[in-house]
Amino acid sequence: MDLRQEPVDHILDQVEQHLGTRLDRRSVVRKRRTVGAGTDRGTWARVERRPWARAREQGWDGYESAAALPVAMPRWHGSTTWQDPDDQAIWHADETSLLPELPVGAAVVSVDPELPDDWWRSLSASLAALAVQRTARVAAPDTEQITQQLVDDTIKAVFPGAHETRVDQWCPAHADLNWANLTGPRAFCMFDWEDWGMAPRGLDSASLYAASLAIPALADRVRRERRADLESRAGMVMQLFVLAKIVGRHAGPNDDPRMGPAHREAARLIRALRGN
Repeated sequence: MDLRQEPVDHILDQVEQHLGTRLDRRSVVRKRRTVGAGTDRGTWARVERRPWARAREQGWDGYESAAALPVAMPRWHGSTTWQDPDDQAIWHADETSLLPELPVGAAVVSVDPELPDDWWRSLSASLAALAVQRTARVAAPDTEQITQQLVDDTIKAVFPGAHETRVDQWCPAHADLNWANLTGPRAFCMFDWEDWGMAPRGLDSASLYAASLAIPALADRVRRERRADLESRAGMVMQLFVLAKIVGRHAGPNDDPRMGPAHREAARLIRALRGN
């Protein structure tokens, strides 16, 4: 189900009923699997739909469990979950504080946001603080829990020459780090935490790097700022993991400007991993 195309008024009615608030229907933001809107108490309500099987596998405490993390994120106020037996789905809504400013851009940017040095320092500080935490949660990029087997299968299906895909370091990750989930350019904030959990080191840095490949200067800045992650063995494997999604069979349009850089980066990484 693509919530950008489906009627959602009845879902927003449910959110109002469960959270005890009124939503500003003029502020509704619709994405593929989430819908959000401002409330009459100056907060933000975000609702997500998941099939029953996936909801049982991943759980629903993303924002709640992330609330105590020492990173820049919206403040969590509460949540509600309900079952929809008619379409075999479970819905979950989180209420959080409003973002300090707008997202930097779309998930994949085509124009350099020209972020100041303070913003990059805040990004690195939050990712460093996140990496030393511990959790029983498993990260679920693209809603699928990440395992060594998933990493192997994803990479080797697209890059059969990549044999060195073993991950040697794991740490907590946001797991959906892209330009649409970061605010800027002044106030840095990371949001949309439903998929966070333990992941191979470098997943977040690799994801942001891949989202920047259409702009060489921005990709270079991400690489400089996140060099320690990206040059680690696990970080190189994670770059192959996210690059495989750009150029693989489920990739976007052929005119994606990241396609050429993705192929070149993958070839370089495969050579580098062979030498490790």
